Amino acid sequence: MGKNLKIFTDGLLKNNPTFVLVLGMCPTLATTTSAFNGMGMGVATLFVLVMSNVVISLLKNVIPDKVRIPAYIVVISSFVTVVQLLMQAYVQDLYNTLGVFIPLIVVNCIILGRAEAFASKNGIWASALDGLGIGLGFTLSLTVVGMVRELLGNGQLFGLDIWQGGGALIFILSPGAFFVLGYLMIVFRKLTAKKN
Repeated sequence: MGKNLKIFTDGLLKNNPTFVLVLGMCPTLATTTSAFNGMGMGVATLFVLVMSNVVISLLKNVIPDKVRIPAYIVVISSFVTVVQLLMQAYVQDLYNTLGVFIPLIVVNCIILGRAEAFASKNGIWASALDGLGIGLGFTLSLTVVGMVRELLGNGQLFGLDIWQGGGALIFILSPGAFFVLGYLMIVFRKLTAKKN
């Protein structure tokens, strides 16, 4: 059980895709204008990551080495299509807000990287845990970045007014995304360094 717990927690802390590995920066910077948007993008990525890890782990001995990466992309894009259709049907507002970033999950380096580095070399259960840990780490990171940007930029949190008069518009714009991400990376590294 210790090994499985380590696989899961590594994705949250030691190998956090946003704050440690600095992967998936395009959706991190572009979709986190609010906490809800960040969480929505994170959950979509989490689903694709877990499901593609499981399927790739199942098929690892069947896929020839020469077509390994294209096969991974076909598996990943199948789950992205499922997510896209589900979001379009059930959370239309979020689907409209995230727009082009949903199909871009197919080429998200986190998902392809985990498929190549972990799922293709490990069993189904370990691959599912890896996808869950990395996916939750990514979801929490995007949600926190979105919360800070929304709070400082609009004076809101998950759409609810926290203080009147809003905030500084720069935090909703692109430069604010870089500022918030940079400071949160520093805070995350300081907090996790104390535990090591």
